[in-house]
Amino acid sequence: MKHSDFWDRMTETFGAGYARSVASDHSISMLEGRTIDQALSDGENAKTVWMAVCRTWPERVPQRLVR
Repeated sequence: MKHSDFWDRMTETFGAGYARSVASDHSISMLEGRTIDQALSDGENAKTVWMAVCRTWPERVPQRLVR
């Protein structure tokens, strides 16, 4: 997954303003306690990060984007 695709999905899921806040402010246990921004900066695969988002916020992520 390209980073641009990742951010498109984040924006669709959380909204344009809130997506960046989620990425910088929320630690995710599936990412070893890192934020989304930290995981991506550390070189974590965008698909892996996206799947962590899907599992952390299953009620927010549209089902068609869970892949």
